Amino acid sequence: MFTPDELAGIVDLFGALTREELGSACSELAYRRGEDPPEDAVETALSEFALVRFDADGDTDELLAPGPAAFPTLPEGAEDLPHILDVETRSVDRATVARAAEERLRTEAAQAVSAGDTERADELLDISYDIEAWGGVDLSGVRDRLDDADNKTN
Repeated sequence: MFTPDELAGIVDLFGALTREELGSACSELAYRRGEDPPEDAVETALSEFALVRFDADGDTDELLAPGPAAFPTLPEGAEDLPHILDVETRSVDRATVARAAEERLRTEAAQAVSAGDTERADELLDISYDIEAWGGVDLSGVRDRLDDADNKTN
């Protein structure tokens, strides 16, 4: 029902949202459309790096922010969400989100390489370029490991 880019658009309206707040937003929009709320849309968006999970200073809940692979798009009716939800707009430290994306990429790359998962390694290779451009980090070492893993299976 909601694409990863639409979820990123919803989150972008507020700067960042908790998973619960994003769920409420999706439920509200789904109700207005006469549909059921999506079940694994958030997991898909996280997997594709359209959303990034991070810990904000002083916040007890994990927050979600638009990620490096997102092209935030507002789904129909989303412009009303700030008036419907009781959620304040948050300022997000881009460096914190970029660090979280980088750390997750490094972890997932190591897992893909050790598992011999060349399909995921290829996906992560593409995402590494997005993170570099978006977050200003050097991921050439990660790309080398992902390339090496792919070359070993070919």
